Amino acid sequence: MAFIGCLLAATGCNSSNTTNNASENSGTPVTKEPVHSKLNDENTQALMGTVSKYYALKNALVATKATRADSAASELISSTMQLQASLQKDSANMPVVKLYIDSIISQSKMITSMMDETCEKKRIYFEVVSRNMYAMLKSVELKNAHVYHQFCPMAFNDKGAYWLSGESEILNPYFGKKMLECGEVTDSM
Repeated sequence: MAFIGCLLAATGCNSSNTTNNASENSGTPVTKEPVHSKLNDENTQALMGTVSKYYALKNALVATKATRADSAASELISSTMQLQASLQKDSANMPVVKLYIDSIISQSKMITSMMDETCEKKRIYFEVVSRNMYAMLKSVELKNAHVYHQFCPMAFNDKGAYWLSGESEILNPYFGKKMLECGEVTDSM
């Protein structure tokens, strides 16, 4: 019975995540649309800077590097605070993203405060950061950013968890090397 469970786990988390693009397969060049959102250009760029800091945190957790995760979480806090300051000038969109920003900052602070070399506790807070980052990006209607919303059904004792990535390839931050490719792409922006 245990063997069957392991077999199901191995096959269930090795989902194919290939997204075929006709332009890629036909040799026709892919034209890259500019990234845009409901925010003005300056704030959209600040938002993408914050997303890149999020990716650094995700990558540190993929590698199970606690010190690197702490550093990346600190940079995410700084970038998110800069985004928050920049958005103060955009009163129409600030209320929409304020709760997400506050949560990203507070949960990132929790990541830096965890003395956890295995990154297991850090991953709990990262999951909340990921949920809020995704909700924030959706709320500002981010488009053409090549942000992939990914899901691992086995994270947190089969409760499942989401994260964001800059590529469609699955590199699971919840399991690291244990189950690196466990997951699937569920959405993209």
